[in-house]
Amino acid sequence: MSEQERPTPAATDEDTAAEARETTDDSTTDETTDVPTSDETAETEPKAEPEPESAPPAKRKRRRDPLAAALIGVLTLLLGFAFAVQVRSNDQDSKLAGAREEDLVRILDTLNAQEERLRLQIADQRSALEQLSNSDSQSAAALQEARQRAEAIGILNGTLAAQGPGLRMLIRDPGGEVRVADVLDAIQELRGAGAETMQIDGVRIGVSSAVTGDPGALQIDGQDISAPYEVLVIGSPQNLETAMNIPGGVVQRVGGRGGSVDITQSQQIVVDALRPLDTPQYASPQSDD
Repeated sequence: MSEQERPTPAATDEDTAAEARETTDDSTTDETTDVPTSDETAETEPKAEPEPESAPPAKRKRRRDPLAAALIGVLTLLLGFAFAVQVRSNDQDSKLAGAREEDLVRILDTLNAQEERLRLQIADQRSALEQLSNSDSQSAAALQEARQRAEAIGILNGTLAAQGPGLRMLIRDPGGEVRVADVLDAIQELRGAGAETMQIDGVRIGVSSAVTGDPGALQIDGQDISAPYEVLVIGSPQNLETAMNIPGGVVQRVGGRGGSVDITQSQQIVVDALRPLDTPQYASPQSDD
């Protein structure tokens, strides 16, 4: 029997298993080869064109609130000041903590001396204030007194009008027999009885008043007066009337010349006739020297 005719030996189980494994490997290799990789996919797919970048939105201009900026600045300054004060306080505390007893005593004495000086200054200021207050009060009182004196002098001189209790006298002279001496006596007797001011027929009587003229044509300070002569006088009504009625006084003399005197007491006599202030020609105030 020739070699070609020899029967082929039956395949064993091991050979069969090996063939099966090879077949499986070949199929796996083919499948793996057919699946494209991610890189290949990326290369085959067309690349998308990049979209044009949109322009960034325009920035809006922010307006700063001036009030907010000012507040921020103030807060910053306050914080800085507080920090500086705190640092200084800490430095002083650390210095005092490390100071010697003698230094602490000296510092305490210095502070006490400063406090005492401040107390003295406060006391001086209070004293000055009290003096100013007293000075103002004294000045006000002096001013008030000066004003009252000026008013009194003005009333006596006839430069100010006056009112008060007194008399109203009406001297009647139908025959024109009343003389200058009769009028002067009436003025002097009224002054002696305490008359403060008076006027006769609208003429104010002053320190230098002069009565002139003839009976029936009398003048006071160059101004004509005519009967009946009206006399308005301020003073004690009772004292003034008593002075007019004394024996041999004005009432009796005028009656002896054919005239009469009517006297009326009143609590409200107004003397409003004014006279210019007399300017002295020779007298002058005495100097303090």
